[in-house]
Amino acid sequence: MPVNKAHPSTSVFKDNIFNGQVVFITGGRSGIGYTVVETLMRHGADAVIVGRDAKGLAESAAALQKSTGKRCIAASADVRKVDQIRAAVDKAIEAFGRIDFVVCGAAGNFLAPISALSENAFRTVIEIDTLGTYNTVKATLPHVRKTQGAYLHISATLHYRGVPYQAHVGAAKAAVDALSQVIAVEEGPRGVRSNVVAPGPIANTEGTLRLVPKGSETDIIPRIVPLARFGETIDIGNAAVYLFSPAASYVSGSVLVVDGGEMHIRGTSLPYPESVLDPESTKKLVVGSKL
Repeated sequence: MPVNKAHPSTSVFKDNIFNGQVVFITGGRSGIGYTVVETLMRHGADAVIVGRDAKGLAESAAALQKSTGKRCIAASADVRKVDQIRAAVDKAIEAFGRIDFVVCGAAGNFLAPISALSENAFRTVIEIDTLGTYNTVKATLPHVRKTQGAYLHISATLHYRGVPYQAHVGAAKAAVDALSQVIAVEEGPRGVRSNVVAPGPIANTEGTLRLVPKGSETDIIPRIVPLARFGETIDIGNAAVYLFSPAASYVSGSVLVVDGGEMHIRGTSLPYPESVLDPESTKKLVVGSKL
């Protein structure tokens, strides 16, 4: 069946709309975060990418500079550690003197039913996704206020309904969405905006690898996504460009779902109820499970 394809952002938006501005992003080393920061850089922004893998960050920063011609620095930090994220912010200010946009994209995910989800595993995802977002906001807020900048939180649609094996991620992302709304209300009078992008099934990402059974993509995706295709990371990059651009200057406290309409189908890629009654059967279908 014919399907719409993602459009490269350079064919839609002006290539210099973020000239002179700086994006600070957690989780920008790879995956969706990498494409988000690369897309913003292609439109003029300089960048600071933050994560725990110092070597991988340095490699990604070098690749981003080469592909975009803009400056990108790596700041190694664990978003769960307040002192480390503050040091990363200090490094950004030392390098660029300002922070205009903040993308909170650090996240963790794996498959586990509640019966097999340890308290420590649940807490770890909450700490990375929710507390990591809060720590990032706290550390950057004084600087974002100065530039009347904006926040963007990479969330999910998993908490819109009960999704098996995703209690930890659903709880963490629901909290992120709520936090974004409060930021929008409290910081709006200072000219600061805060929004959420909620990706659906995006090709070649950790989340999709864990949630879509191996080898069944061509069968499942047309049944659960009205646009009948996986999303691409550039779909999320384009959403970020829009939400940070002047075109979205009156958009705050919103959630932009980018899922090809999947949330309206309300299906599940895992067999139900077989997957919850017999977790061992699910282990054979997906990667990255803790069943």
